[in-house]
Amino acid sequence: MAQVEEGKILKESLSTLREAVQKAPELKGLATGVEGLDELFFVSRLENGRPRKIPLGGIPAYSVVNLTGIADTGKSLMAEQFAVKQASLGNPVCFITVESPAPFVSASLRERAAAMGIDFSRVEGNILLLDAASHSQLREDLLTLFNTLAYAIKTYRIKCTVVDSITGFFEEREMLARGVVRRFFNFMKKWHQTALFVSQKRSGHEELSAEAAGGYAVSHIVDCSMVLSKLTITSRYEENLYGKPIGEIIRLFRIDGCRLCGHDVQTHVMEITENGLVKIGPALPDILRTRQSATSKS
Repeated sequence: MAQVEEGKILKESLSTLREAVQKAPELKGLATGVEGLDELFFVSRLENGRPRKIPLGGIPAYSVVNLTGIADTGKSLMAEQFAVKQASLGNPVCFITVESPAPFVSASLRERAAAMGIDFSRVEGNILLLDAASHSQLREDLLTLFNTLAYAIKTYRIKCTVVDSITGFFEEREMLARGVVRRFFNFMKKWHQTALFVSQKRSGHEELSAEAAGGYAVSHIVDCSMVLSKLTITSRYEENLYGKPIGEIIRLFRIDGCRLCGHDVQTHVMEITENGLVKIGPALPDILRTRQSATSKS
């Protein structure tokens, strides 16, 4: 009879729910700086034996959030608004620049602060730029990147990390995407970071799906996915649906899931203002009800 090899028992991996919950961080919201977004997250509390929704006031602290969409949908703008907002509240942010060198990102962050009405002097000392766009070793050797980021977290007391974009760490190697995202996710959890990963979608992907480079499983690794999309109005049906003339661009936003708290599940109209700020508007069903009500009264 063949002998069965006995594996090692990892007793330290076991804990009761009571033991685990004592180590769990407080569930609270972190303001994103994006108008209309923070109120879309909530927690449930029992009152008189019934669950009641209580607004969280932002994305869950210590969550890893995936911002995914095709080009020119506002992903980087949202990430920059989050960084500026948190920095203005005194929470140090590390912004990992993968697409553009640090000086160009700094100029963009300065513009974002001005558009948000925030004095740049309040944030410039609380945002640390880690320039992976200019230093290829940081993109090609994740160990060097993580060691550098760990040093930054310890030295500058970083609370939040933005990666724009995480897709840049597996360019032309999408088969590695899930493994790369998993390593980033585990790192952020180890260092108690609230993190935003900007993730580029291929233009061939479904507009409002969470699928990004690497496939659907990337979104399964993170705590939350937000999907940004845009479309051009090309038919009378779309013209009536969105209230925009043919040829106009409409932007849409949806939270695709959040395992740490409750969230709005509807598709919302999204706007990028002339000052370069992302704003989340009303849900599509609400817009349709308003338009139908106005039509019936007329």
